[in-house]
Amino acid sequence: MSDRTRRRRSSSRRETSRDAPSSSLLDRQRPYSVIRNKFPPLDPMSEEQLEKIHHMSMRILEEQGLKVLSADARKRLAAAGADVDDGEQMVKMDRALVMDLVSKSPAKFTLTPRNPNHALELGGNTLNFGMVSGPPNVHDMVRGRRQGNFSDYCELVKLAQCFNIITFYGNQTIAPVDLPVNTRHLDTYLACIKYNDKVFSSMSIGSGRVRDAAQMLAIARGVSMEELAASPSAITNISVNSPRLLDEEMSDAATTLAELGQAVIVTPFTLMGAMTPVTVPAALAQQNAEALLTIALIQSANPGAPVVYGSFTSNVDMRSGAPAFGTPENTWANLAGGQLARRYNLPHRTSACNASNIVDAQATYETQMALWSACLCHGNLIYHAAGWMEGGLVASYEKFIVDVEMLQMMAKFFEPVSFSDDEFALEAIDEVGPGGHFFGCDHTMQRYRTAFHEPLLSDWQNHENWQLAGSKTATERATELWQQALKEYEQPPLSEDRMEELEAYIARRKEEIGDGEP
Repeated sequence: MSDRTRRRRSSSRRETSRDAPSSSLLDRQRPYSVIRNKFPPLDPMSEEQLEKIHHMSMRILEEQGLKVLSADARKRLAAAGADVDDGEQMVKMDRALVMDLVSKSPAKFTLTPRNPNHALELGGNTLNFGMVSGPPNVHDMVRGRRQGNFSDYCELVKLAQCFNIITFYGNQTIAPVDLPVNTRHLDTYLACIKYNDKVFSSMSIGSGRVRDAAQMLAIARGVSMEELAASPSAITNISVNSPRLLDEEMSDAATTLAELGQAVIVTPFTLMGAMTPVTVPAALAQQNAEALLTIALIQSANPGAPVVYGSFTSNVDMRSGAPAFGTPENTWANLAGGQLARRYNLPHRTSACNASNIVDAQATYETQMALWSACLCHGNLIYHAAGWMEGGLVASYEKFIVDVEMLQMMAKFFEPVSFSDDEFALEAIDEVGPGGHFFGCDHTMQRYRTAFHEPLLSDWQNHENWQLAGSKTATERATELWQQALKEYEQPPLSEDRMEELEAYIARRKEEIGDGEP
C-alpha cells in the first residue's frame, strides 16, 4: 500500500460530519461588520456624457429654476446669491454659485447611534443595507394584508435588529395609521430607540419632527445637543416633489436638521414618464438639478453640514401609470446616480425595489436587478433593501427574510479572497492524488465549518429529502424564519434613567403639540 493511499484512508476515518448546527437562527447569521465594495464602481456613462448631464442640469437651474414654496428657504437662497422671484416662488441659480455651495459638503461622515459599535460610515466604498420604509400597509402569510399599525411597526423594528446585515432604518418602517398623525413620530422614534440600537431616519415633514428626533437621540446617547452636532446621529430623507417643486415641509426639515449638525439625504422622486420626461438623460438631468439646488440650500443653512446625494429614478408602466422597479432603466439610473454623486464628491443613497404583489420570482429578480446596480455603483445607503413590496405599498415579513438571504450573499461576495500560499492547497492536492476526493483531507477538515457561505433560507437537500421535510417553498420557509427570529429577539440594553427621560420628553411634547402640528 502506498503512503498516499494510507493517508487517504486515514483521512477518511476522521470525523467527516459537521458539528450539529446551532438551533438558533440568529447564531447562524453573518457577524456584524462594515461591508466595503473593493471592486471599482461601475460607470455607465463616458466622461463626455457625464459632463453633458451636468451641463444640462445647470441649464435647468439657470434658465428654468425650481419652485420653492418655503419663504425661509427662498430668503436663505437669495442671501447666498440666487435669483429669487417671491411672487412666483421661483428660484434660479448660476452654476458657479451652485457648485461653490455644494463643494462645502463633506465627502465622508459617520453617523453614531446609541450603540457606537453600529456606527455607519457614509462615503467611499461602504455599503449599508436598510429596512423598507414608508408603506401604508403590511403583510405576512399568517395574518394577511392589513393597514400599517404600531404593533407591526414594533415587530418589524425588532426583526431588523435581529439581523446584522440590516444596518439602518429608513423613515418609518410602515405608517402606523392607528396613532394620531401629529404625534405618531414620537412613538415611532421611541420604538426605534427602545427596540434597536442602529441608525434610523426621522420623519421629514417640517422642522418639529426632525428636531424631536435629534433631541431624543441626544437623550438616548447621553450627550448634549452641542456634542450631538459634533458627532451626528440623526438623519432624514427629503424628496423633491418632482418635477421642480420643493415643498415647504421638506425644505424646513432639511435646514433645521442641518443647523443642528445632523445629516440630510436629498432624493428627488423621479419616475420617467410621470415626474420626468420618458428618456433617461432627461430624467437624470432633472434629478441632478433638483438634488443640487436642495443641497445648495442645506449648505446655505450650515456650511459643511453632512448631506447625501440621493437618486430614486425609475419608470412607470406606460399602460397603467403604475411605478415599476428593478427594470433595466431603473438599474441603469442607479448606476448613473452613483456616478453623479462621485462627480460632486458626495455620499450616495440608492434603492433596491420591486413592483411585485406577492413574494415570488418577480419580486426576487426585480430586487436583484436593482440590488446589483445599487452595490456596483457604490451606494452607501441602500434604502428599501429588505421587505419592500407592491411598489412601496406594502412591507412584507416574508420578503424581508428573502431579502436578508440575498443581502448576506451579497456581503459574502464582497469579502476579499485570500491568495496566500496556504490557500492554494498544494499539499492537499498531492495528498488526494488523481481520481480522489477532498472530503476527508486535512485541508478540508481544517476549514469545512467556515469554507462556504451558510444560507439561512435556501434549501440544498435533494428532492427526496425536500419532500420528506414537507416540500416547502422558500416563502413558506421564510414564514417560519421570521417567527423564529421574533422568538429569539433580545432587546438591546438602555439605561433606566435614559428611558425615563425619553418618556418624559415624549409626554411633554405631546402636551405641547396637542391637536396642532409638531
